[in-house]
Amino acid sequence: MRAVIIGNSAAALAAAESFRLLDRSSELTLLSVEPGPAYSRVLLPYYLRGLLPRERMFIRDLADYQALGVQTRFGCAVTRVDDRQRTLTVGGSTLTWDRLLVATGARPVLPRVPDLEGPGLHTLWTLKDADGLLPELLPGRRAVFIGSGFVALQAAWAASARGLRVTVLEALPRVLPKVLDESGSAMLEAAMRAHGVEVRCAVGIERVERPEAAGAAPLRVVLSCEDPSLDADLLVVGAGVRPDLAFLAGTAVRYEAGGIPVDERMSTGVPGIYAAGDAALGPSVFGEAHAAQALWPTAVEQGKVAGANMAGGARIYPGSLTMNVAEMFGLTVASMGRFLEGGDPAEEAVVEQDPRAGRYVKVLYREGVPLGAVVLGDPEDLAVLAALRPRIRAGRPARLEPARPFRGLHRTLALQGSRR
Repeated sequence: MRAVIIGNSAAALAAAESFRLLDRSSELTLLSVEPGPAYSRVLLPYYLRGLLPRERMFIRDLADYQALGVQTRFGCAVTRVDDRQRTLTVGGSTLTWDRLLVATGARPVLPRVPDLEGPGLHTLWTLKDADGLLPELLPGRRAVFIGSGFVALQAAWAASARGLRVTVLEALPRVLPKVLDESGSAMLEAAMRAHGVEVRCAVGIERVERPEAAGAAPLRVVLSCEDPSLDADLLVVGAGVRPDLAFLAGTAVRYEAGGIPVDERMSTGVPGIYAAGDAALGPSVFGEAHAAQALWPTAVEQGKVAGANMAGGARIYPGSLTMNVAEMFGLTVASMGRFLEGGDPAEEAVVEQDPRAGRYVKVLYREGVPLGAVVLGDPEDLAVLAALRPRIRAGRPARLEPARPFRGLHRTLALQGSRR
């Protein structure tokens, strides 16, 4: 059998390893637009801050691929897939396949702002992006970040730590709107301001100008409100990502802007073609058939399932559970599952907080079953998420009882959960 994996990150690597656990003899080829072995996107902010040398970004070397018996082709893009002839076009050549995995990840999306593209614009999604941004992070320069997702805020954190004057613009009313609730966002915003970062929420951008007058700033961000324009030396956009699946045009594979809908086996519905990671829309633990989860742990889980089934297995994906964890501006910031009240009278939010210590934990329940949680503050409070995760997946009750002092909170949750 000839198996081909398109991609070279979390889902692709997990799939290759899972495939080889069941099939040691079939031909396995990995195609990647990246120029070399895999690295961790999660580590990009630490590289930008100077806390991690470039060589430690890499999580695989050539020997790892060779040990798995994987033929690699780096620095090439797949331009067409033919699901009838079971071929694909890459770098001017044609490859045949019997099993195909689409694990191409995603790419940054630029907001529709006139004249946004051009000199001075940066994104932070690949190592190449980080290499291009790093020389621009010079003390005293003015950096404007468009968007306040994890990627944008961690880049802003790195820029602030390097002495730049940082402004973050967010179109929605609060920072990290998809990761934190209102109280958590307010705490994070206060921490950002304490680090000298200017935060502007609920603002729109009308256009980007590049003045040519002598002595003028290289860039000017014109806001679509009464706020004054912002002068900047560089712009960093972190307004979300989207899969690039144009190479599937003309195939029977159904895909949409958010990705490829797959079932619990990571199958696209087209015989022999699977998808995993950021390129896939898969089941969630809350019963959603096709949820987008652009997260490293989810990509690994889905890749393992896809790789096993490509090799003839019958593995089932139990569903994704959103979990974001990061450190920024002196806070550990994390969320898991559903944490925003939806107006259901059966839902109940339990909050523990110590504003003076800068710590906050919220757990959302429905009829005693945890749905998700938000944590800000100290790394030890992540134990709340660790205790909740298996109970959310299983739909089992687990109660967070009020705890005093705050430091005993995670122990109270773990003990209460263990009695059920």
